[in-house]
Amino acid sequence: MAEFSLPKNSKIQKGAIHRATNAKRARTFSIYRWNSDDGKNPQMDNFEIDLEACGPMVLDALVKIKNEIDPSLTFRRSCREGICGSCAMNIDGTNTLACLKPIEDVKGDIRINPLPHMPVIKDLVPDLSQAYAQYRSVEPWLQSDTPPPPDGERRQSKEERAKMDGMWECILCFCCTTSCPSYWWNGDRYLGPATLLAAYRWIADSRDERTGERLDALQDPFKLYRCHTIMNCTQTCPKGLNPAKAIGEIKTMILERQS
Repeated sequence: MAEFSLPKNSKIQKGAIHRATNAKRARTFSIYRWNSDDGKNPQMDNFEIDLEACGPMVLDALVKIKNEIDPSLTFRRSCREGICGSCAMNIDGTNTLACLKPIEDVKGDIRINPLPHMPVIKDLVPDLSQAYAQYRSVEPWLQSDTPPPPDGERRQSKEERAKMDGMWECILCFCCTTSCPSYWWNGDRYLGPATLLAAYRWIADSRDERTGERLDALQDPFKLYRCHTIMNCTQTCPKGLNPAKAIGEIKTMILERQS
């Protein structure tokens, strides 16, 4: 029987244990740690936190750990309100935003890892350079040859505006993209759910005049059609959006043009 194993330098080791003292309501946070500068394997450090002295969200615990226990812990965060997408990470096996994930929603020890299948810069910080380059490739801005009306606004009906609901709310946290197995295996060529959702946002915009060109650019065996409707993207989106539906709409529009 064939046996497969990770390379030696990729195996996650047991890390440090930080006990809480005089905790009234202790919870353990097991956090992925890796620093490219020290040459060591990644490890899982355990931190006990007294929830009586901590805010309700996982991000609150991470901030408390960084401020009071280990200042070297590295993660992204900004708005704390589920708007910026900075604190996207894998919590209890699901990609989500740490600022929106209540600690009490997790049973037992809380395991925190960086977004999966992305290069790690340090600890919980993934390298999103490729994802952002793919986002730029779909030219996510209004393109129109027709000059705007004298009042300076390109108007839409309520019905036209409603077609963009469920797309403009995307905060580019890339929880969906990094949960997609098709992106794991073909991320160098498949654009992924977040980028395709952004592409459809402009295709569906009645003010944009580049629909044909946008569809032409996406009609590719890998850019679009590596999506196999696994639905991980829709299940994990912390904003409740449906990237799989947007991808399906793009496929439908391309098919209709061919018929």
